Amino acid sequence: MFLTCLFLVCGLAVAQATEKRIDSPDGKVSVTISDEGGTPTYQVSLHGTTLIQPSPLGLKTNIGDLTQKLTIKDCEVKTVDVDYDLNTIKQSHVNYTATEAVCHFEQEGRQALDVIFRVSSRDVAFRYKLYPKRGRGGETLVAVVDSEASGFVLPEGTTTFLCPQSKPMGGFARTSPSYETNYTLDDEAGKNGWGEGYTFPSLFHSGGSWLLISETGTDGNYVGCRLLYEKDASHVTPPTSHLYKIGFPQPGEMNGQGTTTAAVSLPALTPWRTITVGTTLAPIVETTIANDLVQPKYKASRAYTYGKGSWSWIIGMDASCNFDEQKRYIDFSAAMGYRSLLVDALWDTQIGYEKMAELSRYAQSKGVGLFLWYNSNGSWNDAPQSPKGKMDKSAARRKEMAWMQKNGILGIKVDFFGGDKQPMMQLYEDILTDANEFGLQVIFHGCTLPRGWERMYPNYVASEAVLASENLHFGQGACDAEAHNACIHPFIRNTVGSMDFGGSTLNKHYNKDNQHGTTRRTSDVFALATAVLFQSSVQHFALAPNNLDDAPAWAIDFMKQVPTTWDEVRFIDGYPGKFIIMARRSGGKWYIAGINAQEAPVKTRLDLAPFFAKGTAVTAYTDDPQLNGKSEDAKLKKLAYNVEIPQNGAFLIVGEK
Repeated sequence: MFLTCLFLVCGLAVAQATEKRIDSPDGKVSVTISDEGGTPTYQVSLHGTTLIQPSPLGLKTNIGDLTQKLTIKDCEVKTVDVDYDLNTIKQSHVNYTATEAVCHFEQEGRQALDVIFRVSSRDVAFRYKLYPKRGRGGETLVAVVDSEASGFVLPEGTTTFLCPQSKPMGGFARTSPSYETNYTLDDEAGKNGWGEGYTFPSLFHSGGSWLLISETGTDGNYVGCRLLYEKDASHVTPPTSHLYKIGFPQPGEMNGQGTTTAAVSLPALTPWRTITVGTTLAPIVETTIANDLVQPKYKASRAYTYGKGSWSWIIGMDASCNFDEQKRYIDFSAAMGYRSLLVDALWDTQIGYEKMAELSRYAQSKGVGLFLWYNSNGSWNDAPQSPKGKMDKSAARRKEMAWMQKNGILGIKVDFFGGDKQPMMQLYEDILTDANEFGLQVIFHGCTLPRGWERMYPNYVASEAVLASENLHFGQGACDAEAHNACIHPFIRNTVGSMDFGGSTLNKHYNKDNQHGTTRRTSDVFALATAVLFQSSVQHFALAPNNLDDAPAWAIDFMKQVPTTWDEVRFIDGYPGKFIIMARRSGGKWYIAGINAQEAPVKTRLDLAPFFAKGTAVTAYTDDPQLNGKSEDAKLKKLAYNVEIPQNGAFLIVGEK
């Protein structure tokens, strides 16, 4: 009897779960890690309220299933305090302080993997470390990660603000997925998009709190991921909760080339999974977590500069890509004081290399540099636009970049990528790495989401990964919904990385004669406001030479001086898809901008004390109900400012603190 009881006690001791709690340095956010039942889980709380319920962790690999039969051996805890400067993101100087916990998991008494957590006052992040496996045949130094168990269990009643992932090899010239679908807002949890899940970042509203889920640190050593809803999640407690999981690429991406898995050399660190939390949307809008967790992969080959530029294609389309029209836009950029002109597709056939070299010399004589468009090429879609065959192979790419360096080209815009499989992620990295050697900046279009790339790659500028301005040219529906969509991006897409949008047109119509084509529904002040609301260190605006004569002088003057690099961002008010009011600071000057997509005007009273003192000279740009804009200079007699924003309209207040 005694021995039986002893065995039972021992059995209970073996079965007892281990829990570790990790708190942020300020105590606001906590993560609890458990190995109950041999299944590793974590949960996230904010101010004591659980936002992420116990959620699965682990990896399935070809050298072992690391999702079960795991126990926590120990967790090494320390404080991480990082300062860095980066003038290409929303905050030029960042102090990131977090509690780091490296939790070592064992499987059957042997080292299995580490789960590394970072917990700050607004962000939770985790990733895995895989180790070599020792066996009779020697040491296993490579592995394949087949899938991740990484999940996010959200409470009942959670609503979603998500961008559905499109199926592969669809859309224009079979170029999908390209992260260019319409968001579904305020939707109920428990759906899986169009059947393929959702692109990052993914925004959720649970009770009185907000959560933004994304990933960062992805490079050629892994795959780009998406978020999948797991319908059959009977193992989740309580069963009314909703489980979203990390999903790997779709088999059909890249025209079926390559696997959906990630091949890694051991030891290996996976990309970070990030969760930003807040009782308001301020932590979501202001987070810098995508860059806090990564490090530069190489040094900048030169001192890269940033600024504004023009772009003929958005108004004039393919026909505008000729020598004379590009020369006219160079003159326009020079007149605006802009640093660049983006020359879009077909320049190799409609201008030619010899004339392009001449055009570059002319631009440089005017103080303007050129960005040149390229097709990413390869065999992953049917996109016909040229130049092709220049970016997908190292020898051709480096030869082309040497030609660009010789002719003083500033940078490239590479389009029409083929998905998120590991070879495609490696292509992004190869293009960036080679471009840096030749002193070229890089913009990606028709592409995946950037994942900490501003800090990882010093010559990286921005990515599209959104329904951008070309859709305003292609369909009136996009123009009708412009304000609605613009009120989404500061809360979701632009929170985690620079966004190449190409907007802020002052034309009434998307046509060279400004008489035909799709009609802009938004005001001129709205166009100015989005130059502040949308963040990218290089902005090629949809302005046209005729705007020097047909746009209000105050609007042109603003577009001449608005910055593209910022020192600080602050969320003030708003709701995704309805309205947004936020502030950005450049040097000592604050730009407070707001836009409204709702039928009813937004009426609010702003507290300007955080931004200005009494007597500060400011310029205010406002719209009346008919969207007639004006600008007024004044000195602030009081710091409470009444704002009324009509539908499709905007306001701006600009002044030195």
